[in-house]
Amino acid sequence: MSAIIIDGKKIAGAVKEALRNEVETLTNQGVRPGLAVILVGEDPASQVYVRNKEQSCIELGMYSEVHRLPEETSQEELLALIRKLNESERIHGILVQKPLPAHIDEKPVIGAISVEKDVDGFHPISMGNLLIGDDGFVPCTPAGVMEMLKAYEIPVAGKRVAVIGRSNIVGKPMAALLIREHATVTVCHSRTENLPEVTREADIVIAAVGRAKMVTPDYIKPGAVVIDVGMNRLEDGKLAGDVDYEAVKEVASAITPVPGGVGRMTIAMLMKNTVQAARRVLESRA
Repeated sequence: MSAIIIDGKKIAGAVKEALRNEVETLTNQGVRPGLAVILVGEDPASQVYVRNKEQSCIELGMYSEVHRLPEETSQEELLALIRKLNESERIHGILVQKPLPAHIDEKPVIGAISVEKDVDGFHPISMGNLLIGDDGFVPCTPAGVMEMLKAYEIPVAGKRVAVIGRSNIVGKPMAALLIREHATVTVCHSRTENLPEVTREADIVIAAVGRAKMVTPDYIKPGAVVIDVGMNRLEDGKLAGDVDYEAVKEVASAITPVPGGVGRMTIAMLMKNTVQAARRVLESRA
């Protein structure tokens, strides 16, 4: 059995193409979607992510601001910039790139972003809305995973899903989204006993644990769908996911590659959230 390769690049391209048309429509109606990204410090990976976000905005015809701040920027300086962006009519979405320097407390920074501009979906109110099923911005990576499952017509309702990882960025919101779509969800983590036994019962396994190639074929029920959210840099400089891709693709019915899988979707969903924020501004004027 050879697994279907879930092509994140292709799905992200389709999402962006639809957004390009919507950006043009909104701009013609007087609201050009605008995203502000704040980068504090010189983290190399973060710099790459920020450039990619800036480039996506340009490709879609959106307005883009990137605020590159020095490592020694104080928390109060960062909060002052967020307050300024909250007031800006040109900006519909605000994203603070993580990780932040050690001297900055992440919680008040996330809480300072206006909920209406929280396109990362990490504000406590956004997270609360997700949990109770109300409208709000959804974290981009879990939203991208759901988009991939939908694009490949992989059913979720009634299926058993194992999410490996319980972070606020992926694991917890991923579980909430799956429950919203009527899946039966098990959230696994470092203290889960007999982890491979647990995940082998799942119809869909979503790995978001941050350990290269941790998920091997003995974690996977034959014919299960495997979604790899991991992005790990190996000693030779190559990227690898949390799943041992070459081995697991012989067992799974469908699998995402790394790179070329979920990572592509994260930025596409960020753009989608920003366009949605701009649309809400236009609707509020009606």
